[in-house]
Parts: sequence; structure tokens; C-alpha cells
Amino acid sequence: MSSERAKAYAQAGVNIEAGNALVSRIKDLVQGTHTRGVISDIGGFGGLFRPDLTGMAEPVLVASTDGVGTKLKLAFACNKHDTVGIDLVAMSVNDILVQGATPLFFLDYFATGKLDVDTAQTVVGGVAEGCRRAGCALLGGETAEMPDMYGPGEYDLAGFCVGLVDNARLIDGSSIQVGDKIVGIASSGLHSNGYSLVRKILAQSGLGPDDALPGAGASVREVLLTPTTIYVEVVRSLMRDLNIKGMAHITGGGFYDNIPRVLPGQVEARIHFGSWQMPPVFHWLNEAGHLSWPEILQIFNAGIGYVLVLPADQAEEAVGRIRAFEMGAWCLGEIARRSAPDSEQVVVAF
Repeated sequence: MSSERAKAYAQAGVNIEAGNALVSRIKDLVQGTHTRGVISDIGGFGGLFRPDLTGMAEPVLVASTDGVGTKLKLAFACNKHDTVGIDLVAMSVNDILVQGATPLFFLDYFATGKLDVDTAQTVVGGVAEGCRRAGCALLGGETAEMPDMYGPGEYDLAGFCVGLVDNARLIDGSSIQVGDKIVGIASSGLHSNGYSLVRKILAQSGLGPDDALPGAGASVREVLLTPTTIYVEVVRSLMRDLNIKGMAHITGGGFYDNIPRVLPGQVEARIHFGSWQMPPVFHWLNEAGHLSWPEILQIFNAGIGYVLVLPADQAEEAVGRIRAFEMGAWCLGEIARRSAPDSEQVVVAF
């Protein structure tokens, strides 16, 4: 590109050459995620994907979009940008997974005030890693340089995922009934929710990025920027053989808001607090933030990132199979008849 033609835009704060350099650097990262369905290359106006509909009587597309939230603020403060891309992918692919969908492809949006090619490459590298873990293609994306929109060194992320499921295998929770068991899969920590409160508690604690987080055996930087777990591989394995009736991704709103999203109106989820192993970061929040356990279960995932509901006689097998993937798993409780038509659908026994 002629630098003379781009001079006016550069004087306004937009570096076209930097954008082109980024595209060149991330090309191999993107191609490394491509699956058989991808029929286009990076740089086109739109990504092209040919889905394999073999064996599907009634294919249904499932789509989701999300961001990383104020966890990015910690990434800026800690100058650590290699994990937030994984978070970005996880938040969307886990959401479509709960309906039984297989992620096909992912699109990312990266916006910043002044493009730092090294930082952007690191972030997109995380997105590519997340796509590899989810088994989906990074089909395309957008890098937007917008002077004056963001502070120095800051950026924002958004992600978009599309998946596919046969209508007959769609999981919507409608068959959940009294007596079914609730199985939880461990989170890696805070995942990507509640960080506005986490940052407030962290500031009050006086801890810095390199300080040890009490009880965690790791630094604040390591613990608070641990990426969100992607559950695609283990959950797809369970769906092949077990009667999974409903699933929930435990994100913002915790247990109390997410589990009811898959429950029929006449039942409730009874959770036995203490039936799972909770990571140290939640005990730190409980103490340093003076938060009650009900508050933690309302705001955070409390150590459970993903929940499944299945028949009682399959719960033990599910737990064993999840643990074979070297992930924590526990039977958290059971489905019971709802105590009243307007009562809460998650009841936690402390």
C-alpha cells in the first residue's frame, strides 16, 4: 500500500499498514483452526462454510454472541493478553453446547483506539487456541482501530459462534422430571463473570498482580486471568451415550439465574452446598469481600462451570466419565417438585 495514500488517515490516528501487518501475522493462526467445512481464506468480505448435514433429518442452526467483560481491565493492568481470547470463545461455544449443538465456526471482533500489532496478535492467538479446544473454525473477524474510543493500551472483544444440531437431538430441558440428578463439571475458577466486583475487592485488598492470592498457591495474575473452561469435548462424549435432559452454562447470575433457564415450570433444582470442591479464589472472595455464600452463588459460578440433568441411574457413570477427562465432577443434587408456582427454582441446602 502507498504510504502517501494512507497519510491522511494516519494523521487522524488510524494506521492502515499496522492493520495489514496484523492480518499477515495472524493468517497462519486462523488457518490452523480450519475444519473441513471451511471453503474460504482470511481476507474476504465474508467467511464461507459448507456444513456436513449427513444423517441429519432436520438441521437446526444455533447461534450465540458474547464478550469477556471487565476481565479485560485486569488483562490491561497485568499486561497479560494470551488468555482472554480463550475466554471469548468459551463464553459463546459453551452457550450453544447446552442445546446439544456442535460448534461449527467462530467470528471475533477486536476494537482498540491505537492498534498494537503485538498485543492484537497475542489476543487473536488466544481466540485461535479457544477454537482449537472447541473443535470449530475461526472463520473470520474484524479489527477496528478507533482513535479516542478507548484509553491507551485498551481494547474490547466480542465473539460470535454458530453451531448445528439435528432437531430430534435438540436439548431443551422439557423432559426433566422429579428424581433426575444434577451433575456439575468443575470450572477453572472465575471464568468471565463478576469481574466488576472482583476488581473492587482486589483494589480494597491492596494485592498486586504478582502477589500470591491467599490460599491459591499462585499469583493474582495467574488466578484471576485463568481462562474459561471449554466443555465441548467432554459434553459431546456424554451426549453420545447418556440421556442428557438439560444443561446449563453457569455464567453471570450464577446458580440461581442459569439453572432455571432449562427447568420445566413444575420442578425445582435442589442443590447440596458442599457437595463439590470449590477453588480457593471463591473462599478469598467470601473473606476479603465479606460476601455470603448465597451472594457468591448468585454472582459467580462457585467452582461449577457447567451443569447437566440426567436420569438418576446415569449420574454415577456421568461423573466417572467426566473425571476420565481429568475434570472435576460431582453429583450436586436432584430435581424435585416445585414447592409453589411462584417459588424460586433453585433451592440450596447450606
